[in-house]
Amino acid sequence: MISQKAKYAIKALACLAEAGFRSSLQIEEIATAASLPRKFLEHILLDLKRNGIVASRRGRAGGYALVKRPEEITIGQILRAIDGPIAPLPCISRTAYRRCEDCADEKTCVVRHLFADAYAAQLLLFDGTTLAEALRGRSAAMPAEPLAEAPLRNISVLLT
Repeated sequence: MISQKAKYAIKALACLAEAGFRSSLQIEEIATAASLPRKFLEHILLDLKRNGIVASRRGRAGGYALVKRPEEITIGQILRAIDGPIAPLPCISRTAYRRCEDCADEKTCVVRHLFADAYAAQLLLFDGTTLAEALRGRSAAMPAEPLAEAPLRNISVLLT
């Protein structure tokens, strides 16, 4: 489940994307347009700035603007910038791998294997869907065939 902070970040980035690449909006404009609490939005925009997704400018024409085009920002990047690693277990994380303390053998771990395929499919969607695609209401990462027909068992190779 994504956090409220991540939901707000996506809404704020949607406002910036609609304003146009490198067009600045002040915090108050974003907060009003997206119905977000201003104080919370300040923290979110700072996290997005630290992660190279937005930039800020001072002055009357200042505010926040996208550093990358919406076509270059993935949903996975946004979620990681706001919430950190998105893996359900540290032993399957691509960006924050850590062996589980209670695991004797990752190759035979039932819990790891239970979540590995679902996580790999989720990564395909999050890292394969850009902000621009999300705003258009579609995902480039969606398979042509329904998920029920797509074999997800082989996706775990992405984790190695």
